[in-house]
Order: sequence, then C-alpha cells, then structure tokens
Amino acid sequence: MTGRPAHRSATAPRPGGSPGPGGSHDAGRSQAPCAGRHAPDAGGQTPPVSVIVPARDAQATLPAALDSILAQDYPGPVEVIVADGSDGPATRDLLRMHYPWVRRAPNPEQTISAGLNRALGAARYAIVARCDAHAALPPGYLSRAVRTLERTGAANVGGRVNPVGVTYFERAVALATSSPLGAGDARYRIGGVEGPVDTVFPGVFRRGALEAAGGWDETLERNEDYELNWRLRARGGTVWFDPALAADYRPRGTCAGLARQYFDYGRWKAVVLARHPRSCRARQLAAPLLVAALAASAALAGPWAGAVAVPLLYGLVLCGASASIGLRRRQAEALLVPAVAATVHLAWGLGFLAGLPAALRAARARRPAGAPRSPHPRGEA
Repeated sequence: MTGRPAHRSATAPRPGGSPGPGGSHDAGRSQAPCAGRHAPDAGGQTPPVSVIVPARDAQATLPAALDSILAQDYPGPVEVIVADGSDGPATRDLLRMHYPWVRRAPNPEQTISAGLNRALGAARYAIVARCDAHAALPPGYLSRAVRTLERTGAANVGGRVNPVGVTYFERAVALATSSPLGAGDARYRIGGVEGPVDTVFPGVFRRGALEAAGGWDETLERNEDYELNWRLRARGGTVWFDPALAADYRPRGTCAGLARQYFDYGRWKAVVLARHPRSCRARQLAAPLLVAALAASAALAGPWAGAVAVPLLYGLVLCGASASIGLRRRQAEALLVPAVAATVHLAWGLGFLAGLPAALRAARARRPAGAPRSPHPRGEA
C-alpha cells in the first residue's frame, strides 16, 4: 500500500506535497535544524525521519515538544509536521511566528487518529516518529530509536512514558502512573527489559509497515496506539520496547481532568477489546472488576456486614502501596497517591463498563457473518 493510509480522510495532504489549504509552511522549509554528531549507518547514509505531532489547542505545551525535536542530535534530515485540530488560530500563529521550519497539516476532524493520518499523508520520509503535544523527546532519542529500528527489524520501536509533573498534583499523578499501583505490568509505563511487547510510547515506525496496516483507525478517539500496534503485530510485525527510550510527558493538572482522561481511556479500551478480543490482558480487567466489586459491596452493605471487606482491603492496598512509593522515591507528593490512584482505577473501570455494551454491539455489526476473529499476533502477549 502506498500513498494514503486506509483510515485517512481523502482530503488529507498528499505525501511530498504542500500541507494544502490552511497549511502554514511548504515542504522546502520543513527540515528541522538538528545538528548531527553521529556517523552515518553502514550503508553510508542516515535515513531521514518525519516527526509527526498531533495537537489541539496545545499552545501551552507544544513549544516544549517542538524545542525537544529541535534539540535532537540526529545526523540525517528531519522534518516536522504538526497536525493542527485547534478551535482557534493560536497554534497556527505560534508555528508561523516561532517555528517557521515546521509544517502545519490542518486536522478538521480534531481527533488524534485523524491528525496522525493527516500528518502521515503530508510526511515525505520512510521513517515516521510520533511525538505528542504534551510530550518531549530527550536528547539523542531519534538517533537511538532509528538505530534500534535498524538493529531489530521491528515495525515500531519505542520506550516508556516518563511523566514529569510541574505542580504538586501533577507530580503525584506521575508517581502513581509510573508504578504498578497505577499501571499494572505495562512496560511502557513502569519500564522493564528490552524486547517485543504489546505497545510502546510514543512510537518510531517504518512507514511501509504503518501504511500496510492502514494507518491509525479514525473511528477511535482513544487507545489508537494500542490498536494500531495490535494490527502491526497481527500482520507479522514486531513492536519493540527499548528501555533507553523514555519520552517525557506532562500529566493532567486537575483531578477532574485526570478522571475525564481515564474515563475516556476505559471507554475506548472497551471498543478495542470488543473488536480484538484476543488483545485483552489481565491488567485491563482489574479496574472494571474493582468497580463491580465495590458496587456489589455497596449493595450488600446493609444485609451483610462482611461487604465492607472489599473497600477496606482496597483502601489498605492504596495506602500501603503509596507509603512504599513515598519511602522509595522520597517525595511528599506520595501523600496524594491514594486519591490519584483511586481516581485512575475508578474512572477507567467506570468508562470501560459504561462503554462495553455499545462496543460489543458495534463490534458484532462490523464483523460479517462467519468472519474469523482477529488473529493472535506473534511476539509477547
């Protein structure tokens, strides 16, 4: 498959062309001025890289993401495309005034998946790196990622989320979501050994594998990265985790914002699992089961005194795990971890349970009668 990913809107910019109407910069000015310090690869050439950044009203955090790309030491050509789904002109004006080397691809659908596909359509190069508008790539990230891509032959390589909070609450979220208490056994959250995995953050792809899989699914508003990696693996590709690749990410700054984020995560995870049941992992069922157990305890609290055991045990686990995090990290923000972790668990579980019935109905409607279920990808479960 060449040219346009299957899930991308037909009106998206074409590879190698200008960003189209509304685009702020042409292809000739899109190369980021990264200062190379490494030798070319064994073939005598360093492969060029397209960095794509989906953004919507992210002018507060986007400069840090773009500055981190500008600071890369990658020796080959680097172009940057921002898929702008903002409600107003602030992001467009920011790019024009401060980042003239960045190309802008309008994203009228305003979703992450659509933006990624539009940026992919405007990109020119065979290696595509994703960087979110709330993230920042550490020095040497692109160089390391491309070397890992070439060394492993993987379809996608990446690492873990490194949550970096600015406020007290954000630092508490960072503590919770980078520990097994808030993330289970997900290596892209808590780290681990190098090797094949389900998904990585944020991802450096072989464009050919990405387009052959159909790009990002624009029917998904969240969990689009996990679902894409499932399809890459189902086609025989490998998603490779390199623990040395850790991209900074700024967590949500309020409890309400965190709850909305994780409710959406849970709701869209239900959609993905309904479509690809074999992609389910035990850690993804923990939060919905917790919500169900707490609801059952509340319903039985009157006639059965033992029903209080579930919330009591849950509270003890939260406090014990948070105390362990605080002692290990020596951060006062651990005092907020029980509340943050409970918000993450309950919002995710409620979102999953709320979205599951409709997700199952939609999945049945999408699957033709007699059609096989999605194959189990190779690689680590």
